[in-house]
Amino acid sequence: MARHGWVSVGRRWRLGALLGGIAAALALLVSLVGGLPGGLPGTSAAPRGTAKPYVGWGFTHTQFSADEGAPAATARVRGLLKADGGMAQDQAIMGWGADNPEPSPGHYDFAALDRRIAFVRASGGTPVITLCCAPDWMKGGKSGANHTDWSRSALETAPAPAHYQDFADLAATVARRYPDVKHFLVWNEFKGFWDEAAGRWDYEGYTDLYNRVYRALKKTGEDVMVGGPYLPMDSVAPTDPDASRQVRGDWGAMDQRVLDAFSYWNAHKTGADFTVVDGASYPNGGNPWPDEFTATEKLTAVSAWVRRQTHGLPLWWAEYYVEPGDGDAGWSEPHRVAVQATGMIALVRGGADAGFYWNPEKRTGTGCPGCLWTPTDRAGGGRPLPMYDLLSRFAAAFPPGVRHRTVPVDPATASDLRVLASDRTVLVVNTRDHAISTRVDGDRLTLRPYEVKWLDR
Repeated sequence: MARHGWVSVGRRWRLGALLGGIAAALALLVSLVGGLPGGLPGTSAAPRGTAKPYVGWGFTHTQFSADEGAPAATARVRGLLKADGGMAQDQAIMGWGADNPEPSPGHYDFAALDRRIAFVRASGGTPVITLCCAPDWMKGGKSGANHTDWSRSALETAPAPAHYQDFADLAATVARRYPDVKHFLVWNEFKGFWDEAAGRWDYEGYTDLYNRVYRALKKTGEDVMVGGPYLPMDSVAPTDPDASRQVRGDWGAMDQRVLDAFSYWNAHKTGADFTVVDGASYPNGGNPWPDEFTATEKLTAVSAWVRRQTHGLPLWWAEYYVEPGDGDAGWSEPHRVAVQATGMIALVRGGADAGFYWNPEKRTGTGCPGCLWTPTDRAGGGRPLPMYDLLSRFAAAFPPGVRHRTVPVDPATASDLRVLASDRTVLVVNTRDHAISTRVDGDRLTLRPYEVKWLDR
C-alpha cells in the first residue's frame, strides 16, 4: 500500500565522496569512533538529558542525498544547511541510502548509516532515525550481506513475529551506537502489516513489535524519545464502503480501517513520547478529490483528530504529500511550492509539531521538480531550489511552541489566500493562477500567480 519513495537500494560506494573535504572526513571519523555500541566519551554531538518530544520542520534523506557526490557539491549543501540552522533530518536504518545493518545475527554493517549520520552532524542538523527496515534473516530470507534482497516486495516485508525481539535488540544497538540521536520512529507506514485475508491492518502485530522496540530503546537512555505508529492516514471517497463517518470533509473521508488501527495502537501501546503519522492530502485509488488547495484541509482534520485521541501528545508527520503522481502532476514550480506551503499551514493549524519533507534530491540531471537542491553528482550541484527556500524559512519562522496570530485579511480576497502568522512573520500564499491585489496585516500587496510571500511584522 506504499505509494512513494520505494527504490531498490544496493551498495553504493563512491570513494571520492568519503574523501570529499577535511570537514566531511573528520565528521565521518567522529561517527565511526563515537558510534561504537555503548559510545565513547566526548563523541556525542549533544549531551544526554536535553531531548524534547519535538524537533520542528525538516526532511528525510532517501536513496540519493548530499552525503555522497562531488566534494564541492556536498560541501555546498552542508554549508547551506548549517547556515540555516541544520533542520531536523531523518534517516532509515535500512534502505533509502543505508545498507543492511545486520546481515547476519550479531554481525553489523553500519558504514552507510554512519556516513548519513555524520552528514547530519556536519550540517548542524538534529538527527532522527526511522527504525525500518528489517534484515532478511528476520523475515524468512537468507543470512549474509551477499543475500540481501533489495526488491520492493522484500524490503516491505515486516519481521516475522518470532524475530520481533531480534528487531528490538537491533534498535537498541542502533541507539547505543549514536548516543546523540534522541528521536526514533518505529517502523514505516505499517509496511508488511496488511492482512489481505482479513482486509485490515494487523495492528496487533505492529503494536507487539512497537512495544518491544519501545522497551528496548528506553533501556538505552532515559531521555530517548520514541514515537509511532507511523501509520499511513489514507483517505477515500465519502461514498466508499470503508469511509469513516466521523472524520470527513470537503476533502473526502478517512479510511475507517486506518482509524481502527490507530485506535488499537493508542489503547495498547506501552508508551510514546510523540505520535507519528504520514499521508497525502489526496485520496487513494484515484477517487475524485477537490482542488489541490482544498484537499490540504484533510491534513488539518486528521492532525486535530490524532491530537484528540492522544490527549495532546506531540504530533509528527514523518511524510506529507500534496501532489498526486509523486511529483508528476505537471505543475510549475511556483504552483508546487504554493500547494506545499498550503499543506504545511494546514498541518500547523491541525496542531502538528513537526513535519519531514520527503526526498531532497534525485540521482542526476539538472531538472529536479520538488527537490530541495540540485543533484550532488557534479561539482556545480547542491544548489538550493525553491522548495528548500520554503522549507528552511518555514522551519525558522514557525518552530514548535511559536505563538500563532490571527491577522486581518481583505475580505474580498480571503478565500483566495492562505495565511499563517506569528509575532514576527506572516506567510501569505496566493492559491490562484492569476495575480491578486489584496491587503494583509495592514500591508497592501500584489501577489503573482501562486506566489508565496513572507512579511516581517
